[in-house]
Amino acid sequence: MLGAGFPHASKVFYQLTMDFIRLLGSFLRSRSALAAEDLFLRKQLSLYQERKVRPHRATDATRLTMVMLARLFDWREALVTVRPETFVGWHRRCIRLFWRWKSRRSGRPRIHEDLRRLILTMAGDNPTWGQARIANELLVRLGIQVSPRTIQKYLLKDPNSGRRHPDPSQRWMTFARNHAQAMLACDFFAIVTARFQVLYVFVIMEIGTR
Repeated sequence: MLGAGFPHASKVFYQLTMDFIRLLGSFLRSRSALAAEDLFLRKQLSLYQERKVRPHRATDATRLTMVMLARLFDWREALVTVRPETFVGWHRRCIRLFWRWKSRRSGRPRIHEDLRRLILTMAGDNPTWGQARIANELLVRLGIQVSPRTIQKYLLKDPNSGRRHPDPSQRWMTFARNHAQAMLACDFFAIVTARFQVLYVFVIMEIGTR
C-alpha cells in the first residue's frame, strides 16, 4: 500500500497533516454549513457519475484519510467513486500496517558479529573469566560497553565456550508433567479491532484440566 523511500513517506505525512488540519477547521463551522457543503459535493459527484468520468487513482494519503474518517460515520452510504470491496481492502491493509507498527522489534539491538566472535575468543583464551570480567575487560581496554547478561547469553549459545548449559534431565516439559495439577498458565496479548481499537486480553488456564 505504501511505497518505499523517505520522499514518499514525507509526502504522505504532509498530506495527512493537511487533511487533519482541514478536519480540525471543520469543527469550528456550524452543522448546517457542513451539511450544506456535504450535499453540494454530493451533487457534483453525481454529475461525474452521470458522465462516467473515471476518477484518478487514490494516493496512499487519500486511502489512509478515508479509512480513518470512516470510523466517524456509516461509510457504506457515502461511497461514490470506490467500490465497497476496494475500500474494505484498504481497511485491511491499514490494519496490517498498524499491527506491523505495533509489533515492531523493541529492546536492545543485537551486538555486531565481530564483537560476538571477540567475546567467544576471550572466553576461550581465558577459561577462568566470567561474563562480568569479560565485560570489564571490553570496557576498560576497548571502551566497549556490553552487559554481562548479554555476554552470558552468547556464551551459552556457543557449544565450544566451555560454559555450563542447563541440566537436560529436568526439562520444562518434564517439570510441567510432574506438577501439572498444581500449576496455572497465564498469557497476556493484544488484538486490534476493525476500528483500530486495541483490546488487551489476560488468560489464565489450569494445566491439569486444560
